[in-house]
Amino acid sequence: MTLFHLGFLRVTLVDLVDLLLVSWIFYRVYHYFRGTRAGQMLVGLIILLIASFLFNALGFSATSWLVNQFQTVWVVAFVILFQPEIRRLLIYVGQHRFFQRIFRLGTSKTIEAIVEATVEIIQRGWGALIVIQRETGLRAYKEAGMPVKAEVTAPLLISIFNPSSPLHDGAVIIQNDIIEAASCILPLTDSTTISKDMGTRHRAALGLTEESDAIVIVVSEETRKLSIAEDGAFVKLGIDDMELRKYLNEKLFMSSGD
Repeated sequence: MTLFHLGFLRVTLVDLVDLLLVSWIFYRVYHYFRGTRAGQMLVGLIILLIASFLFNALGFSATSWLVNQFQTVWVVAFVILFQPEIRRLLIYVGQHRFFQRIFRLGTSKTIEAIVEATVEIIQRGWGALIVIQRETGLRAYKEAGMPVKAEVTAPLLISIFNPSSPLHDGAVIIQNDIIEAASCILPLTDSTTISKDMGTRHRAALGLTEESDAIVIVVSEETRKLSIAEDGAFVKLGIDDMELRKYLNEKLFMSSGD
């Protein structure tokens, strides 16, 4: 269905929606890169795209060819020069609440298994160190531990942290609903601000979160208290199972910048 004519161009409803969608995408990408060199280069790329469209519409063949060559070089240069920024943008998109809800299947079951296991471990007076890997790779720590490669379940976690188990000493690393490895040795923090009441598990939790974006759950064998470390600090201390469930749901499903 034709809405109106712009010179010799016929504008339909689909064209209008397409134009609005492209404009919104460019706006969101520019808003993310604004204030950086990548943002300035993105503006230059948009100008080249607009110029290419206008020259093609006006029939300027030679000028269109020249602009298209610059446009190709500009795109390649943008990708090469700003790989870290593009990677962060893709991570930002992947962590958006909309996409987290789409790919939520199975993850809520994992959270319930972790909560159930920590409650049982606390009741039995055992200790535990559970790492939930996010974007930062933890391959070196997994390879230093014992591979498990099994679906996350409460009975399996409880059996791993049973003091009679050969795998109980160390951390469990979970990625994408799978227990990747157990008995993993984590780096200890050098922080002097950590409480003297906190032992090796707490120092290991802080040490790993100083180096990565992982979430680390600590169950203290001495105090029977549950804590969460993230971004090099304890964000939750002495919490119960309800608070743990709420925190993990918020962090794993709603970590976007909405």
